[in-house]
Amino acid sequence: MLYLSDQLIVVDKPSGLLSVPGRQPGKEDCLSRRVQAEFPDAMIVHRLDMGTSGIVVMGRGAKAQRELSRQFQERRVRKNYQALVDGRWGGAATGEIGLPIGVDQENAPKQKVDHDAGRPCLTRYCVLDSGAVPGISRIALAPITGRLHQLRVHMEAMGHPIIGDDFYGTPASCAKAERLMLHACQIEFEHPETGTLLRIECPPPF
Repeated sequence: MLYLSDQLIVVDKPSGLLSVPGRQPGKEDCLSRRVQAEFPDAMIVHRLDMGTSGIVVMGRGAKAQRELSRQFQERRVRKNYQALVDGRWGGAATGEIGLPIGVDQENAPKQKVDHDAGRPCLTRYCVLDSGAVPGISRIALAPITGRLHQLRVHMEAMGHPIIGDDFYGTPASCAKAERLMLHACQIEFEHPETGTLLRIECPPPF
């Protein structure tokens, strides 16, 4: 538990756990159900991919959930991630990636860069380290838009797939870790009742 009040709960989701129940049998275990077992009024506001770890915000009750969801929809929430990516980053140390993303129709739910039919996407990045571990770079990522698999697709498109990504990586990059090395490490949003700016941090476990 990272934060708890009468209006909201912020938790650290482990890699490998669904945010909400899956559609297939055997996929009932998930973050939302685990939290609801202790706090029945907790309602999911946003999700992380199953392989991604880190910060997830839940509203307590419909009113708080609606207000928090509105902040996400209006892009008033600031999210920051860290990732370990394959290869030594050779480009600018900071920058923006503005490649549009759409569904890969032949491999759904996989996404792809699609300049014709993709939706606008923007990711800001900052290289934190590109030499401590040979063949791996640590990158800070801030998604300005919130498309499905956005950070994973953008890193793959830059030639540096996230380590452990079995959807967008290579056999070599997948072999470097047993999990997706992507972690939601910081979030800023307004408290749904008081309007106070909250900043929650959760350092990456890698």
